[in-house]
Amino acid sequence: MKYNVLKPKLLQHCMTFAQARIGRLEHALNEAQQAANEQSKSSAGDKYNTDRAMMHIERDNHAKQLAEAHLLLKTLDLVQVSTIHTKVDMGSLVQTSLGNFFISISAGKITLDGVEVMAVSLASPIGQQLTGKKAGEQFVINAREHTILQLG
Repeated sequence: MKYNVLKPKLLQHCMTFAQARIGRLEHALNEAQQAANEQSKSSAGDKYNTDRAMMHIERDNHAKQLAEAHLLLKTLDLVQVSTIHTKVDMGSLVQTSLGNFFISISAGKITLDGVEVMAVSLASPIGQQLTGKKAGEQFVINAREHTILQLG
């Protein structure tokens, strides 16, 4: 696996993933705000108060998710794709007997240049198992032992 070629592409994919999520959440937040504004113009009463409260909850949920999505982008700023890692850490591309992992953000399965890679965060269960380990070391997932074959 050509780490110096694949890592920048993986990082770009994760950036695009995070930016798309931000775009979707900003749109949803705007729609929730518009709905709340429209609802405030309608009639009063118990139903009005319940609807208004539900719209505020929805707007607040979107705002929280948006803040988390912005945090994903900040996390990706910490990824140094030019670094060749000797221990698994942020920005590592890890080849294991279980599969390939890019330690960055949880962005799911990515297929680039015919290589399948799971983008995972350090906080994920697999990220926690891999962190600090070197090539040749074992880790356990779902009660099965796996080996780190190579990392970069």
